[in-house]
Amino acid sequence: MARVKNIEGFCSFCNATTKMELSGDSNLGKDDTRKWAKCKKCKQMVLVDYEVKEKLPKETIENDQNENLKIYSPKSSYLIGDAIYHQGWDDTGVVLSKELLSNGVSSILVKFNKSGHKQLIETNQQSEVN
Repeated sequence: MARVKNIEGFCSFCNATTKMELSGDSNLGKDDTRKWAKCKKCKQMVLVDYEVKEKLPKETIENDQNENLKIYSPKSSYLIGDAIYHQGWDDTGVVLSKELLSNGVSSILVKFNKSGHKQLIETNQQSEVN
């Protein structure tokens, strides 16, 4: 089975940016970078400009931030602005906000470099009332 290349492009029939499946070259010349793409929403074929770009090197967190990284654990507590490292996802992020859930568990909203925004559980540091 052939591997299908999907891109996002503007469909003039849907009048929106949608996912498209590349299906072939335009046959207008060797220097032409346009390709035929099939809109996954309306199934119409459109001609899109398509150029293969070189991958940029991955951005890394600066050394001073690497020293301040905390390894994420649900048993730990974090402050807004803390830089954390999630071992399971091999991703770093920054704590954006904290929230107390309805079941009494505390959670943090973290913006990760690769995974985007994720809500994680942390320990609740509330004092007990007798």
